[in-house]
Amino acid sequence: MISKFPAQPYESYVYAYPHKTAYRPLRPRPALADVWRGEDRSALSFYAHIPFCEVRCGFCNLFTRVGAPEQLTTRYLDALESQARQVRAALESSGDVPGFANAAIGGGTPTFLEADELSRLFDIVEKTMRVELGTIPLSVEGSPSTATPDRLRVLAERGTTRLSLGVQSFDEVEARAAVRPQKAADVERALSAVRESGIPILNIDLIYGIGGQTEQSWLRSLDAALVWRPEEIYLYPLYVRPLTGLARIGREADDAWDTQRLKLYRVGRDYLLSQGYEQTSMRMFRRIDGPRIEGGEDYACQTDGMIGLGCGARSYTSTLHYSFDYAVSAHEVRGIIDDYVATEDFGHAEVGFQLDADELRRRHFLQSLLQAEGLDEAEYVRRFDTSPHKDFAAEIAQLRSAGFLADALRLTPEGLAWSDGIGPLIFSDPVRAAMRAYELK
Repeated sequence: MISKFPAQPYESYVYAYPHKTAYRPLRPRPALADVWRGEDRSALSFYAHIPFCEVRCGFCNLFTRVGAPEQLTTRYLDALESQARQVRAALESSGDVPGFANAAIGGGTPTFLEADELSRLFDIVEKTMRVELGTIPLSVEGSPSTATPDRLRVLAERGTTRLSLGVQSFDEVEARAAVRPQKAADVERALSAVRESGIPILNIDLIYGIGGQTEQSWLRSLDAALVWRPEEIYLYPLYVRPLTGLARIGREADDAWDTQRLKLYRVGRDYLLSQGYEQTSMRMFRRIDGPRIEGGEDYACQTDGMIGLGCGARSYTSTLHYSFDYAVSAHEVRGIIDDYVATEDFGHAEVGFQLDADELRRRHFLQSLLQAEGLDEAEYVRRFDTSPHKDFAAEIAQLRSAGFLADALRLTPEGLAWSDGIGPLIFSDPVRAAMRAYELK
């Protein structure tokens, strides 16, 4: 039963459920061979995490550190290779030979790695983890300053089908306000290099709600993105999270900022819809006439049956989500990375959350509801042998009363706008309690 309808639209980004702040150390640590025994491994998702960036943006609360001194990238790739070897052995010892349906490499900024380091990373994924890149969709994240022709050449040659570029704003003043110093000319140069690389899908990330941003400057950024006819555009609201650069300079949310972000979201949404894009979620817009990648388009970074490598990666079985420790502050992140590169035993799950039947229903309901196509009721009944109208009657009633939910279990356009306020309503009481009790570090 939900306790309170959302009072404002921007509570927190809602991607994975449960959130990583609900994870706790697993005691005793389960062996990965046991964790994966009996799981369906025929179409797994693969994710590799590279926790390095050239600069930390003021809004960023991701698991990443600035720079990599003293051959740290080499030592990190050494640890990643060791982890891949042990994870693959655990998978093979606990059932059928695993197969992979899609892959993603994120961070941090994967293109922080030099071209030869990227080649080694791909070797680890293909030869050690035995993910058949080139035959499945592969998404890689990059930044304008590191999307250089030599790096992009490696990505293209190794089967990358999607490159996601974190531009955030084409306005240099806005970029500085978000504590993301970048030159417009460098952004244009990176976009040109991506198009010349031949990678078939380009995604551009943009942020609305930056200090000083106006409707006119927002539209100019959108127009600057559309020049490149990106196959995808993601529109993100600016959040200020604890321990981030913007939090340190005192930027706080208020009603006026919520109103401004909602206004800019609607302007951006309506403009992209008028320019030949379709909306698939609050954030994602896809060019209607763009290419379609056989085998899937969401790159499945949050689905059941996911193997994650790297100290910031999560892995998902059907009932257990697990990872390494999580932090935001520079000091704590450095310590976790140092521990990771010194690790010899990657054969156990360290930190995680065990999902019971109620949590599995909540996860499915939440992830389906926040997509523009909504929840497939028949699939829900087949999977859980119960009805979503029974399990979430109060939530459904309140969402419909607010005009956020259509007759079918699909969010209205305004409901999609409020996705980040709606999502937390579905969280269970134990997950809420664990998130509240989490000590920021």
